[in-house]
Amino acid sequence: MTMSVLAPPAAFAAARPDAVQQGLSALVHSDGLPAALATVRDREGRTRTYTAGVGDLATGSKVPVDGQVRIGSNTKTFTAVVVLQLVGEGKIGLDTMVDSHLPGLVRGEGIDGRHITVRQLLQHTSGLPEYEDLVEDGIRQHRYFEPRDLLDIALQRKADFAPGKKWAYSNTNYVLAGLIIQKVTGRPLAEEIDRRVIKRIGLRHTYFPAPGDMTIRESHPKGYHRDAAGEPLGDFTEIDPSAGWAAGQMISTNSDLNRFFTALLTPERLLPTAQLTQMRTTVPIGDTGAGYGLGLMSRPLSCGGVYWGHGGDITGYETRGGVTDDGRAAGVVVTSIPTDGAATKHLDGVVDTALCR
Repeated sequence: MTMSVLAPPAAFAAARPDAVQQGLSALVHSDGLPAALATVRDREGRTRTYTAGVGDLATGSKVPVDGQVRIGSNTKTFTAVVVLQLVGEGKIGLDTMVDSHLPGLVRGEGIDGRHITVRQLLQHTSGLPEYEDLVEDGIRQHRYFEPRDLLDIALQRKADFAPGKKWAYSNTNYVLAGLIIQKVTGRPLAEEIDRRVIKRIGLRHTYFPAPGDMTIRESHPKGYHRDAAGEPLGDFTEIDPSAGWAAGQMISTNSDLNRFFTALLTPERLLPTAQLTQMRTTVPIGDTGAGYGLGLMSRPLSCGGVYWGHGGDITGYETRGGVTDDGRAAGVVVTSIPTDGAATKHLDGVVDTALCR
């Protein structure tokens, strides 16, 4: 007869498929996304990285571990940090009017910069209309936009509502926040973000692409885009990201974003406690359970509590993730913006799985 030996519990745990890996594989195989990447850190500071899919559909090459990606609207948090640092330095007032920094610039139907505050820009309660959907993907891929071009496009539309009356996400808010930073500091936005945030906390794989730079510098998975479900995926890895500017131009990695959001939630690391408290004061985003602060979002976790982050979509990439107050962190990227809500829910579910295990 043969004698069976019971494996110790740890061996069973090691043999069990990892829930985060399963989630990434499902995004590729069930939701049809080319690739998925994740970096997860637990309370003890142990980090694990994951990949699924292929980094290049043409060659079938592997997904680079913790590869660089375009982070879209996570850029807004970097912009908000610089504004709030300037608030802490007494150079900007959260409740001062936009016109005090950019006199006469913000005018349109129902739109008046004399009645919109800096806080309302950062919190998306200004009522300023969106410009992004007026810029077609084919044009966006190759054209360079000045920030004032983006503002001119937005101001073709009337106000969505009176300032402070509602919440509605609009990239226009952050274009203006970037212009205010430049006016107050007398320096380019990219330079201020680099000096005040990236270098300060040692983000080695994060940068704000220079005008005309359509590439991604380091090892990266290719980014793809389709206009609607069932249409073929096009390679949109190289684009001119200037249509995002202060609202969405930056490039980073999951591990750098985890480091950034962790530093941000640590008082006095990037922001004085007073400004961090303002940043974390949220308004509800509909009935989703999520809240929007000043360039920072809170989202509920299935295991209780919330996590803090932002997330971002830009042609070719979608990023989700954030950190908890007790030190957990997770970043997840897919290399095409999902064309249906189910895939987006699955992506958010992987973040929840990573932070709740």
